[in-house]
Amino acid sequence: MEFFGKRIASRDISGYYLLYQGEFAYNKSTSGDAPWGAVKRLDRYENGAVSTLYITFAIKDSEQTDSDFLACYYDTDLWHKGVQAVAAEGARNHGLLNIAPADFFNTTLMVPSNIEEQKAIGSVLNKVDNLITLHQRNNSQ
Repeated sequence: MEFFGKRIASRDISGYYLLYQGEFAYNKSTSGDAPWGAVKRLDRYENGAVSTLYITFAIKDSEQTDSDFLACYYDTDLWHKGVQAVAAEGARNHGLLNIAPADFFNTTLMVPSNIEEQKAIGSVLNKVDNLITLHQRNNSQ
């Protein structure tokens, strides 16, 4: 089986969360590039599996929240302040933040209330990201 580009030898994925394309996973592991963890959307595959250490979620109402906007939003550091507020002081356990799912979902996101504005912002940011990727590929050749 293949999940998120990595092979899993066993067909038994009990103990994992199954994600479907377009759903999100919050990895509470910290690093230099992700001091408050990382939130990513499953885009490349129809489904995938992540450890139960992740917090997973999907957009409930696509008429109020644009998935592309949210994916771009989580690529910024705008959401870090909310996670920082709910992460217990000194609660890093082997590089993992101690954040309960309920606390994560209670963080405040700065999302435009107008879905059309979200779509426009998400579209522009995706185009800029694609241009940057293309430019980086051209420079590395």
